[in-house]
Amino acid sequence: MTSEQLPEEPARAVPRHRSSLSRHWLRSAYVAIPAVAALGVGAALLDHPAPAQTAPSPPAVTVATPLVRTVNEWDQYIGRFAPSKSVLVRARVSGAVTAIHFTDGQMVKEGDPLFTIDPRPFAAALEEARAGAASAASALALAKSDYARAARLVGDNAVSASEVDSLRARAQAAEAGLAAAQARVRARTLDLEFTEVRAPIAGRVSDRRADVGNLVVGGDGTAATLLTTINALDPIYFSFDASEALYLKSRRDRTGPGAPVEVRLQDEAGYRWKGRLDFTDNGIDPRSGTIRGRATIANPDLFLTPGLFGSMRLASGAVAQALLIPSTAVQTDQARKIVLTVGADDMVTAKPVELGPEIDGLRIVTAGLADDDRVVIAGLMSAAPGAKVRPQPGTIGPVQNPISTASVPGSPVSAQASFAAD
Repeated sequence: MTSEQLPEEPARAVPRHRSSLSRHWLRSAYVAIPAVAALGVGAALLDHPAPAQTAPSPPAVTVATPLVRTVNEWDQYIGRFAPSKSVLVRARVSGAVTAIHFTDGQMVKEGDPLFTIDPRPFAAALEEARAGAASAASALALAKSDYARAARLVGDNAVSASEVDSLRARAQAAEAGLAAAQARVRARTLDLEFTEVRAPIAGRVSDRRADVGNLVVGGDGTAATLLTTINALDPIYFSFDASEALYLKSRRDRTGPGAPVEVRLQDEAGYRWKGRLDFTDNGIDPRSGTIRGRATIANPDLFLTPGLFGSMRLASGAVAQALLIPSTAVQTDQARKIVLTVGADDMVTAKPVELGPEIDGLRIVTAGLADDDRVVIAGLMSAAPGAKVRPQPGTIGPVQNPISTASVPGSPVSAQASFAAD
C-alpha cells in the first residue's frame, strides 16, 4: 500500500497594513516610556522639595588696637665717615732715604719714627755752624776787651773819643755776629733733626711713597716729596649734608652742637655707634640747597674707617605719645595711605591716615586713627571696605630685626623715631 503524500498548505501572507501598524506602536512605546518616567520623577520632586542653600560665613581676619608708646623723635641723615685728623707727611730736607721704620697700614703713635734721610751732610753742616759760632764768640770777647781798655783811658785823655766809639761799634758788631752764628747752629740742628721723619699725630699710616735709596726733595708746601699719610681714627668724624628743611627743623627744635646722634652701617639693623653733633657750617650751599654738618663718634676699637657709608639719626629732643601699627597693615590707595578697621558691626572701613617714621617694623600714625580702633593686621586679602568679617583678636608688638631698605648716599632723608626709655 502506498502512502499518499498530503499536499502542503500554502503560507498565509500577513497583510502589509498590519505590519506597519505594529512598527508604529513599537516606536510610540519607546517614546512614551521615558516620558512617563520623567513625569514620575517630577512628581517625586514636587512631593519632596530640595533644601535651601545656606549663606557662606564671613572671612576671618585678625584685628588689634594700635600700640601706644612713648617715642623719641629723630631726624635721619646720610653721610660718610672721615678722619678727625689727616696729615700728609712730606720731606723737610733733601737727601736719600736710608731707612723705613713702619709697616704699611700699621697704627703709629705721635713721635714714632717713620723714615730716615741720610743725616751725614747735615751733621757736617752743623759742625761747621758750631765752629763759626765759636769764632764769633772769640771775636766778641776780644772786641769787648778792647773797648773796656779804651774806656778806662778816656779819663786820662790817652785815647781819643773817636777811637773809643770805633771800639764800641766793633764790640756791638761782634755781638751781632755771634747771634747770627748761633742762629745758623740752630738751623743746622733742625735740618739734622728733620732727617728723622716722625709721626706728627697718632693714627693709621698709609703705604710708603718712597723706598730706601730714593732721593727725596725737601722744602715747604707741595714741592716737597710726599712720603705717606696718617689718619687719626679715634675719635672719628661723620660728615653729612642736611637739607634746608631739616636744618630749619633742627633750628626750631633748638638742636645744636652737643646733641646726641646714633649711626648705623649699611649692613647693620641697629644704631650701635654713639656720638654727638660737633659742627654745623656757617652757610647753605646755594647750588645744592644743603648745609654741611659733622658729628664726632667714639671709635676705641678702630673698627670704623674713613669713607664708610652710614645712616645717622639726630635727636630732635621731642618725646611724645604715639600710635603704632605694623607696616604691613598700611595700604596705598592712589596718592593716600589707608588702614582697614573693623567697626562694632564687624563691617570693614578704610580710614585715610598720615604716617610718621618707622620703629622696629612698626609705623607711627600721626593722624586719622584712634587708640581704640580695631585695625586689620592679618587677613588683609579677605577684607574689603563695606564687607562683613569675623574678627579674631591679635596683638601688636615690635618686629625683631626688621628688613631695612638702604638709602641713597649723599641725600638727607625723612625723620625717624625710637622707643623712649621706660
